Amino acid sequence: MVSVIFPAAGQGKRMQAGINKVLLTLAGEPILVRTLKTFAAVEEVGELIVVVAADEVATVETQLRKVRGLKPLQVVAGGSERQYSIYNGLQKVAQDADVVLVHDAARPMVTAKTIQAVIDTARTKGGAIAAVPAKNTIKVVDADGLVVDTPPRSTLWEVQTPQGFRKEILLEANEAAIADDFLGTDDASLVERIGVPVAVVQSDYRNIKVTTPEDLLIAEAFLKCTAEDEARSLQAAAAEAREAWLKEAKS
Repeated sequence: MVSVIFPAAGQGKRMQAGINKVLLTLAGEPILVRTLKTFAAVEEVGELIVVVAADEVATVETQLRKVRGLKPLQVVAGGSERQYSIYNGLQKVAQDADVVLVHDAARPMVTAKTIQAVIDTARTKGGAIAAVPAKNTIKVVDADGLVVDTPPRSTLWEVQTPQGFRKEILLEANEAAIADDFLGTDDASLVERIGVPVAVVQSDYRNIKVTTPEDLLIAEAFLKCTAEDEARSLQAAAAEAREAWLKEAKS
C-alpha cells in the first residue's frame, strides 16, 4: 500500500493571496482538492496525509470532509520547515504502507502516469523522483557573481514531485537528518546522504508548482489545453465509431 504526504504548511507569501495558496481556486476547484483527487484515482494509493499550519488544521479538515472520491485522509499540523512537516506526516503513515510518496500540494497538474512510475521505481530501486531534463544552460556562480563552471546540460534535471521511497528508507533518512541537525533541499537529498541511490523518473513540463499569480495563469492555460485535447479525442473516436457503423450498415 502507498501512503502520500502532501506538505502544504507554507505561508505562500509570493502568491500574495492572504490565504494558503493551495486553497485558491484553479478552474473552479481548490488546488489542494484537484491534487488529492489525482492521487486518490491511483489504485495503489491507500491514504492521503495533508500537512498544514497548526491553525489551519480544523479549516482544511472541514473543507476536505465535503469532498467525494478521496481515499482515507488525515490532516496534520506541520513544523517550522518543510522537512519537519514531512516528518510529522511520516508519524501518521499506516503500518502496512510499504512506499511513501511526498508531493507538493501546490502541484495540481501531476498525472497518474507519473505517479505510478514513481511508485513502481521506488518499490524496485528504493528511491525515485519525478524530474524533467533542464531546458536552459545552467551556470555555477561564486560569491562575487562570477561564473566558475558550466555543467553539461545533458546531466542536469529539474526536480519535481512526487518523490517516492520505501517507507523504512525515508524514515531512516529523516531520523539521520534530525540527529545530525541537517536540513535538506528536498526529500531525496536526505536519502542520498545515507547512501541510498535515487532514480530519476521522467515527468512532464506541465507538472508545475503554483507559487506566484503567474503560475496560476499558466496552470489554467494547461488545463484548458488538456480539456480541448480530450474533447478532440472524443470527437475523433465518435467519428470513427460512426464511420465503422455506416460501413457495416451498407454491407
